[in-house]
Amino acid sequence: MQNNQNNMNWFEDWFNSPYYHLLYKERDFVEAEYFIRNILNYLSPKKNAKILDVACGKGRHAIFINKQGFTIDAFDLSENSIAEAKKSETATLKFYINDIRKPLKKDYYQFAFNIFTSFGYFVDENDNQKSMDAMAKSLTTDGFLVIDFLNSNYTVSNLKPIETKTIENITFNITKEIEGGFVVTV
Repeated sequence: MQNNQNNMNWFEDWFNSPYYHLLYKERDFVEAEYFIRNILNYLSPKKNAKILDVACGKGRHAIFINKQGFTIDAFDLSENSIAEAKKSETATLKFYINDIRKPLKKDYYQFAFNIFTSFGYFVDENDNQKSMDAMAKSLTTDGFLVIDFLNSNYTVSNLKPIETKTIENITFNITKEIEGGFVVTV
């Protein structure tokens, strides 16, 4: 992954890369189900609620929400992720390729979830604002937006500047630093 200062749209390549999916393959359905079960228990949506999963990746959160009896649309920018997610589509679970800066449908969803820290990647703060605006426009007037974001204090105090992981004979050398208020991976 390149430094986001050098490549403003690094995320377009990285999240569509097989290396991204390999590096985070330990993110499983058990973890997703635990997290989503807690959110659904807290929010108590009605069974007819329309739910949106924003930047859904391969759809593990959306799949579990759908298994709980909810109608859900989900989208991601990564064509590879959506191709995999579409294998789990049902009449009440649909996956789309979409940019987070554009609403999928306007004034439609009672709940929108942006989970697994999939917000705030843009170098231009206007793009982050466009993302927030798009999520807000997707919601009905009384809708709820849930954003799972890094705990900045925890992240800074537990940042591993250098980390090496070998997965399936591929070695990932991950270097992270705080630069201008951003966690930057070089």
